Amino acid sequence: MEQLLEFYARMGISPGVYAYGEKALEGLKERFAAIDQIAEYNQAKVIAAMQKNRVNAACFAASTGYGYDDTGRDCLERVYADVFRTEAALVRPQITCGTHALTVALSANLLPGDELLSPVGAPYDTLQEVIGIRESPCSLKEYGVSYRQVDLLPDGGIDYQGIRAAIGEKTKLVTIQRSKGYAARPTLSVEQIGRLIAFVKSIKPDVLCMVDNCYGEFVETMEPSDVGADMVVGSLIKNPGGGLATSGGYICGTRQCVERCAYRLSAPGLGQEVGANFGVMTAFFQGFFLAPTVVAGAEKGAIFAANLYEPLGFRCVPSAGESRHDIIQAVELGSEAAMVAFCQGIQSAAPVDSSATPLPWDMPGYSDKVIMAAGAFVQGSSIELSADGPIRPPYAVYFQGGLTWYHAKLGILLSLQKLIDNGLVTL
Repeated sequence: MEQLLEFYARMGISPGVYAYGEKALEGLKERFAAIDQIAEYNQAKVIAAMQKNRVNAACFAASTGYGYDDTGRDCLERVYADVFRTEAALVRPQITCGTHALTVALSANLLPGDELLSPVGAPYDTLQEVIGIRESPCSLKEYGVSYRQVDLLPDGGIDYQGIRAAIGEKTKLVTIQRSKGYAARPTLSVEQIGRLIAFVKSIKPDVLCMVDNCYGEFVETMEPSDVGADMVVGSLIKNPGGGLATSGGYICGTRQCVERCAYRLSAPGLGQEVGANFGVMTAFFQGFFLAPTVVAGAEKGAIFAANLYEPLGFRCVPSAGESRHDIIQAVELGSEAAMVAFCQGIQSAAPVDSSATPLPWDMPGYSDKVIMAAGAFVQGSSIELSADGPIRPPYAVYFQGGLTWYHAKLGILLSLQKLIDNGLVTL
């Protein structure tokens, strides 16, 4: 133990901060044990799907060009479909990020004259230009798709009366963002999503329900596709890639929805038949295999963060004692200086680029300056230890990731240490 403290001291963690963290951990043993139980269940689910679909060494072979008859790619998509319990799946390195996956799903299943409805308030910043809430070339709005949203109630609950009034003849697709994004609202549980989908379909049975599943995969034993979602969409450089996927995204859902997505991603008439894997299959399979355990570590880190910061007077979303439905922990720090210090602490814990200094900057797709800390092996991988946030009131930073629980713990301790060193908080 003395050697561990020496390592921590060398990285800048004072004995007082370490002791404060250990005290917080004393009350978290039962919660961490419950997380491990969920991880064990999800691990078994993934292994069962891999065994059912006879994953073998031939699945790891690289393909180039058109990618015809890519057995590994096709097998991986069957594995995803089984894990998410859907009719079909599209899992491709050609999908560049979560926003791209959502764009493919929306543009493939909405036609001119259709209406898109968000029943959970404004979507994540980068999706606003996709929809046309903020003007952008090639937005859905430009192609004749209208948009309507129903804000959440002041307490974060779902406004069912407002949704009933908003659904009309033109409503074709309902998009449900599971995670909070850059908003201080609760993350939706799978149970809540199921109730919302059932309510929407009771009003209009043929409406499509799509769930932005980013940051939520494997946090619970069920996924939104288990409770009626027609499509669940996410990024492989978040939870399901397990930190090994170097790019990519997925869309799991009904056969008809996924087929349309494949046509939109490649070309009409080609669909899922084309798309080389460029040698990433080992990382995609192995990352998916590791994902339940990696997600469990990240979730522990989020809970640890809330239990460190909330007693110091900072508002945390979720709060320290709330149940968890994604891996993101929002901490409202109250000032730009505190956001910068927090992110610099996270960066200093990184195995890559630990000497870099995060500062706010203009990023594509965002209307405010954004600060990001991410010393990741894969650029932009937010299942790895990272923190970010837009520079705007209430100056909330969004912490997520950590390929191991111990790395997440280190990052949180260093974030607090940096705030203390800058005179922004005292223990």
